[in-house]
Amino acid sequence: MSHPHPDVPFATDLADHADRTALVTSGGALSYRELAARVAATARRLGTRRRLILLAGANTVDTVVLYLAALAAGHPVLLAPHDRPDAVRSLIDAYDPDVVGFPDGVLDERRDVSAHALHPDLALLLSTSGTTGSPKLVRLSHENLRANAASIAGYLGIHADDRAATTLPMHYCYGLSVINSHLLRGAALILTDLSVTDARFWELFREARGTTFAGVPYTFDLLDRVGFADMRLPHLRYVTQAGGRLAPDRVRRYAELGRRRGWDLVVMYGQTEATARMAYLPPELAASRPGTIGVPIPGGSFRLEPVPDRPGAGVGELVYSGPNVMLGYAESPSDLALGRTVGELRTGDLARLTPDGLYEVVGRRGRFVKLYGLRIDPRAVEESLARNGLTAYCAGDDEALVVAVTGGADAGRVRRLVADGCGLPGRAVRVHAVAEPPRLPSGKPDYRAIACLGRPEAVSGTDLVRLYAEMLDRSDVTEECSFVSLGGDSLSYVEMSLRLEETLGSLPADWHTRPIRDLRPVRDLRGPAERSRWRTLETGIALRAAAIVLIVGSHISLFTIRGGAHVLLAVAGFNFARFHLTAAGRRERRHHVLTALARIAVPSVAWIAAAGLLTADYHLGDALLLDSALGRNSNYWFVEVIVYILLAMAVWLSVPGLDRAERRAPYGFALGILALGVAARFDFLGLLDLPSALAAFWMFPLGWAAAKATNPGQRLLVTAIALATVPGYFGPGELTREILIIGGVALLVWVPALPSTAWLNRLAGLLAGASLYIYLAHWQIYPLLADRSQPLALLASLAGGAAYAAVATRALRYATPRQSLGPSPARPAELTPAPGTR
Repeated sequence: MSHPHPDVPFATDLADHADRTALVTSGGALSYRELAARVAATARRLGTRRRLILLAGANTVDTVVLYLAALAAGHPVLLAPHDRPDAVRSLIDAYDPDVVGFPDGVLDERRDVSAHALHPDLALLLSTSGTTGSPKLVRLSHENLRANAASIAGYLGIHADDRAATTLPMHYCYGLSVINSHLLRGAALILTDLSVTDARFWELFREARGTTFAGVPYTFDLLDRVGFADMRLPHLRYVTQAGGRLAPDRVRRYAELGRRRGWDLVVMYGQTEATARMAYLPPELAASRPGTIGVPIPGGSFRLEPVPDRPGAGVGELVYSGPNVMLGYAESPSDLALGRTVGELRTGDLARLTPDGLYEVVGRRGRFVKLYGLRIDPRAVEESLARNGLTAYCAGDDEALVVAVTGGADAGRVRRLVADGCGLPGRAVRVHAVAEPPRLPSGKPDYRAIACLGRPEAVSGTDLVRLYAEMLDRSDVTEECSFVSLGGDSLSYVEMSLRLEETLGSLPADWHTRPIRDLRPVRDLRGPAERSRWRTLETGIALRAAAIVLIVGSHISLFTIRGGAHVLLAVAGFNFARFHLTAAGRRERRHHVLTALARIAVPSVAWIAAAGLLTADYHLGDALLLDSALGRNSNYWFVEVIVYILLAMAVWLSVPGLDRAERRAPYGFALGILALGVAARFDFLGLLDLPSALAAFWMFPLGWAAAKATNPGQRLLVTAIALATVPGYFGPGELTREILIIGGVALLVWVPALPSTAWLNRLAGLLAGASLYIYLAHWQIYPLLADRSQPLALLASLAGGAAYAAVATRALRYATPRQSLGPSPARPAELTPAPGTR
């Protein structure tokens, strides 16, 4: 039957762009005028009577010509993967197409008149991502294609001078959208099937003056491997990303790379059912809001549908409306006659709307897994394996598909069946032979537990690199880096160590100085219940958490257990030795100390200055942190002393001779500093008469020496010094305080970690990481509540300090350029650590 002229300008109006370049290949170029002529000739061959055309879609000129000709002539196109003969055969069997087109331009015209009733609006049939070869298809209209191409071209600002490389297959809706949107604007396509790992791809991209390319998360893995960050691509204007969630740290890293190199990163969100795209993140927000999907595309809108079984403030199923929403699904040829059967798209994703108007996906309502740009239905995988006589249970996440198979099946065979059936690489499928799958109390399979099978052993160096990059906000992390070489300090150490323990199982004492490549998961032989319950907590973190609670509680008079601040001084010295004196070069050491000084002084000055402006208890002069140096009493004496100490440490690190002396004898040098501190503490010569706050300095080198003590004799000496110097310092009647301080130092010296639980680790990590901020804030918070409830005043002080920690940490992160965080991890040979440095 004849049909009206379809409204698909990127196929019908090619000649309007005249002699502009349309297609570029390794063999030459084709102008729009030439492309239009070839499309018109092929359209005439296809005729005016509508037929269903199955096209094995490859990134070749002949395939593009046939695709455009079919659309221009009004023939519905079913796109199939050219490299999956089994999928092509499955679709031919299921839909009995009238014409089959191949990548080399060959047409198999099976009949002159269609065997099917074809709805007038039907333009394109695509497999839902990841079910390629499945009879379930997405039905798209001419209006769907036109509207989505126009929307994408609009928000990306595609213009006629752009040249886009086809880094994705055209049978995949994302790859096809690149073709449609660029042809709509008269831009050129660099037509290739080459991988981004192939040097010939980049030669073609440069020669063709490529301005853009698209990638799924796996594409960015490949870009990391081929050294994309160092490539010279003078015409690159922007890079787009979709096809699954890219980790926020990688979004931020690539956005920052683009900012330095002069191109934009555009993160997008879509589904085949929406033709291609539903949302995009404006490139100027990629670095600051990398965890969101952004805003709806022009012409589209979202709403959040409440989900009864997934409560949460502002969280609901993301529902999309727009002219690009599919007509509906097809599961058999009879469905090709249907018109619109859906009015909006329920994405299956759980999302929320952030205060700044961006949408953020927080989970999935169903069990679908999205990998390598493919959406996998685990239930379909189970059914497929059942047809092969295998009993299996399938789950997964955005990193891997996990299959638990029973009955002693061969894991290699199962992996091949799943990988081939889903179109995944074998490394994306993890198979575990089990006697019985993990089950819920109801007896149903526990798919969450199945997804976690083997996870500790599966941790890779790449996973850890991403974790370090996220936690330290660095874009230059490699497996050769260590926590110390990346500028990690005591403020970031707490969360980093807890996250690593969750990932690896347990940590060696020197993990902070080890290269990432040397950190490996530890096999845990305990049962699941015991393993989930018990953890270890590093002593320094435990002491920081306990000390800040004791300090605040004692100030509130909820209890009176003093000495926490002096324990914190010892812990500060311990961490100074671990983090700042293990850096390679003298300048790097000094830089680490000055960075730590800024991270303490800046939020302290900001808070005290604000307190001076808003209350009558402080004046702006207090914000200068000079009260202790001038012999005046100060609520903030602890902060002031830490600032003075770090300034002094930066000074001695500026003296090459002292730096060399510390490297030659780390423990002896620490004892020398401790001797100076003890002399000041006792004022042996009666000349110093130091303010009490400054006299407490000796606690800092005491912790320093504890960190550098490497054998029992050295540890005994440090413990003896604590026993000899702490008693009597606070005057009579302070036995409890003295015992607390000596006990804290002894724990630092002798006990690297304490038994703990998972929840206690999280609580201790929060308190320890925020200890500085809690100390700052509690002076203003607890007086507001102490008269009504001292326990409530304690909780409010801890919570308020933690909140200030979150705000201040984020502000410092955004205010500090990444490149200023320290030197590159790759260092010259002369900067390697000296013998004896831990």
